[in-house]
Amino acid sequence: MYKYLFGPVPSRRLGMSLGVDLVPHKVCSLNCIYCECGRTTNLTIERKEYVSYDDVTKELDHYFNNNPAPDYITFSGSGEPTLNSRIGDVLQFIKQKKPDVPVAVLTNGTLFYQKKVRTELLNADLVLPSLDAATDLIFRKINRPFHKLNIQEYIQGLQDFRNEYKGKIWLEVLIIPGYNDSKTELRLLKEVFEKIRPDSIQLNTLDRPGVILDIRAATKIELQQIADYWNLNNVEIIAAAPERKDIKSYREDIETAILETIFRRPCTLNDLAKILGLHINEVNKYLDVLEADHKIKSVRQERGLFYQIKQK
Repeated sequence: MYKYLFGPVPSRRLGMSLGVDLVPHKVCSLNCIYCECGRTTNLTIERKEYVSYDDVTKELDHYFNNNPAPDYITFSGSGEPTLNSRIGDVLQFIKQKKPDVPVAVLTNGTLFYQKKVRTELLNADLVLPSLDAATDLIFRKINRPFHKLNIQEYIQGLQDFRNEYKGKIWLEVLIIPGYNDSKTELRLLKEVFEKIRPDSIQLNTLDRPGVILDIRAATKIELQQIADYWNLNNVEIIAAAPERKDIKSYREDIETAILETIFRRPCTLNDLAKILGLHINEVNKYLDVLEADHKIKSVRQERGLFYQIKQK
């Protein structure tokens, strides 16, 4: 059992993706109201070796020697991976060991205002930053950043990275109705997209309830209306969770284990991860599918969001 690697997990975008988690749960520069991993417990922009380079590379070596190559190796997890000051070194290690396997970085992009962070990611094949707002007011309402962060530096960092980076950038925008779907915000976001010039703009919304109560997912119609309003040829609406079942890495045994566990008693995401010995992100992928298939439902209680079997 690995401590810092997870998966491969089913991903429509990346196929069989081996996750590399470089920060503990939940160390992040943002405390987004929609985060499925829960509230940020260490809100920070301090970069340090949260997870030891030696420990991560030891696990990677073992994985490479005992498993077939995944479709992607992805820096992700339950926090912001660029907060780890050795991410560039780990990336270089992977490139030396597995030069033919593409490496992706899932990041909120908030630290791209730092030249060192941008430089450390230049060897990645694909970077997937997020951007949910174009104004500081909406940025603070949705993403609840570390107090020293501001939207101007955030956007400028993404622009600078685009100018320096030769790989692909897929920019994810998560829409929350009533927060970032006003005509003003959408118009300003489009102006920002034209400056950042991502290869793809991936329009998304909530899969499940976030960390606050008064938010909902955008409908497919609402997402399509936003895509039509932007009228850009690189906007993609992210497909629904059930399509993950078509991916070869989707495992029925994990789905069954989750159902059997919550049949006995409702569990939180953290409960399931501990009981099943899986990473939070891996459990999340299966919960998305199970909830979309109406096999389970989520109920908010005092200790958090619990999952239980949905009665027919």
